[in-house]
Amino acid sequence: MGEDQPESHRPSSMSTRSMENPSAADDAMSPDDDTNANSNKKRAHLNGANGHSRDGSEPVDPGLLTRALQGVEQAARSRERTPVGSPSRKRQRIYGDRFIPNRDGRDLQASFSLIPDNNSPATPSKAKKRTPHGELHFQRNEEANRTFENLLQSELFHNTVPQPTPPTLSPDPVFASSSYSAAVNDPSRARTPPSNLSSSVLAPASLTPSTPHKNIFTYMSPQHHRNGSAHLTPSRTPQSRHGPNMNPHSDLYSVSPINYDSQRLLLSPKKQPRAVSKVPFKVLDAPDLADDFYLNLVDWGSSNILGVGLGPCVFMWNSTSGKVTKLCDLQDDIVTSVSWIQRGSHIAIGTNRGLVQIWDAERCRRLRTMTGHSARAGALAWNDHILTSGSRDRSILHRDVRQPEQWLRRLSGHKQEVCGLRWNGEDGQLASGGNDNKLMVWDKLNATPLYKFSEHAAAVKAIAWSPHQHHLLASGGGTADRRIKFWNTQTGTCINEIDTGSQVCNLAWSKNSNELVSTHGFSQNQIVLWKYPSMTQVASLTGHTYRVLYLAMSPDGQTVVTGAGDETLRFWKCFNRRQRDGIGGDGLGSRMELSSILR
Repeated sequence: MGEDQPESHRPSSMSTRSMENPSAADDAMSPDDDTNANSNKKRAHLNGANGHSRDGSEPVDPGLLTRALQGVEQAARSRERTPVGSPSRKRQRIYGDRFIPNRDGRDLQASFSLIPDNNSPATPSKAKKRTPHGELHFQRNEEANRTFENLLQSELFHNTVPQPTPPTLSPDPVFASSSYSAAVNDPSRARTPPSNLSSSVLAPASLTPSTPHKNIFTYMSPQHHRNGSAHLTPSRTPQSRHGPNMNPHSDLYSVSPINYDSQRLLLSPKKQPRAVSKVPFKVLDAPDLADDFYLNLVDWGSSNILGVGLGPCVFMWNSTSGKVTKLCDLQDDIVTSVSWIQRGSHIAIGTNRGLVQIWDAERCRRLRTMTGHSARAGALAWNDHILTSGSRDRSILHRDVRQPEQWLRRLSGHKQEVCGLRWNGEDGQLASGGNDNKLMVWDKLNATPLYKFSEHAAAVKAIAWSPHQHHLLASGGGTADRRIKFWNTQTGTCINEIDTGSQVCNLAWSKNSNELVSTHGFSQNQIVLWKYPSMTQVASLTGHTYRVLYLAMSPDGQTVVTGAGDETLRFWKCFNRRQRDGIGGDGLGSRMELSSILR
């Protein structure tokens, strides 16, 4: 109660003493005030004679009361102006350049500091506060920021500031150089200062804003600007010399505070960010699903059947009927890899003893067993009738399943276990990744690698070929690397890379749009959707409690399934449906699927 009461109304010891002992106050007065005291006494005597004095109380000297009140005010001010070094319960007021109402007797700054905060240690919150909108909210904020930047630039500079040409991520160097030269030589792009058509092409470093004339308030008449005249003519009226401005879109007739170009920018339709569900629409238990980074135990076949290796067994889940079928039980061996053939019902199984088996999934019958590896076969890849296997014995074997031989060719290039294999059927190239941090590209069945990439700092298991662009390969590194790199396998160069912040376990391109999905390990165990080539995050999906080691995509390209050491399979709706003409949502379709339709 005392801290909220104004100081002018608080009882003071000085005023109490002055009211109870007037003589003491008289002694405290200076001799110069004797005349005033005598006059006050006469005035009090007259008041008592007239009967206006109260019974049982002594007359009050007004001058004495005034001085006592002044002493109270001085004492209050002295308490507010305490030295900085002395301890004080009140904080010193700091006045800025803004007008803030000051209420005497209340320390607003201290009151504001005492307001409880939900995130303060004194009042811990029960649940962590999360952003309600997630990535969709951030995408809308980024779009609003870009619109504001364009609007501000349009209002300040109109079209006099040249736009920088964004670097292209196309692996074709001819296209990259031609696109830049076309942008530089484009006559429709405004430059500052304006250049004549006969002048030479300016270098990119010279395309900087500058002031061509000292008088910045002069302007060019619209009529002369259309005729190509570069003479700046000052005028007192905003119209040309040939008559009034009849342009209906002129700023003269606009009631908006922004110009016409800015209005068109705001009224233009905006592409809404794609909403991706953060919750899997189906979760399946997968007991004994190994938590091993170097294995590949999940694959989704063209017949819409999911194959999963669980310990010594392989199970098949039909996504249409939801039926689960046990394909095989190896008894004395463990499944280390699973891979469906591109077309048909045959599935290849790699084992811990280095064997590779081929099974007929429709009849649940084993067709053949192939040898050749001395250690586990953890990676498999099909290219029509060619089955390629990678092993811990550091070798890669090409097998022709039509021939009786166990293997066709042996590739030796990696120094440690081969954990990633992917065929590019269109270009006839094989990409392999190993625990030696190497990424290699092999041309067809040649025994010598075409390229050896050593830029990754950890094991390379995540490998994916783009279905939308020739010779475009994506690869991801392990815990010590955490990067996704994009390679042009025609020129052997790295064209882009991004640091994901966590272990990259798998990569897969969307069949319907120019997007990429990646799975990660510590610390969030998330699934991330990327927009290529900008590499902006479309969505980040979480739910697994262990690192997401397995990834497969449905035949229609809409759903991805992820597996982790938490022994669960989660199904996510990540991409939109492909249109009938084979073109995805952003105008890019899979050339492989389009060619199969044309056949």
